[in-house]
Amino acid sequence: MSEPTTTDQETLPGTEKDPADWVTGDEPMTGAQASYLSTLATETGDQVPEALTKAQASELIDELKSRSERVEG
Repeated sequence: MSEPTTTDQETLPGTEKDPADWVTGDEPMTGAQASYLSTLATETGDQVPEALTKAQASELIDELKSRSERVEG
């Protein structure tokens, strides 16, 4: 019997790239990032700067997720 395959990035070694290394990291954050940051900021009582890059938004999402009571991990 063969092992099941997975595409879950968290379980594949080397698939998570540091936002500082993203080719498009200097582009403006996406609408999805802005929306998620708004939700997380409301939950954590923080304010989100308006002009973030994709990389900055990703790092802030990780930070706010770690402080949100609703989001685990």
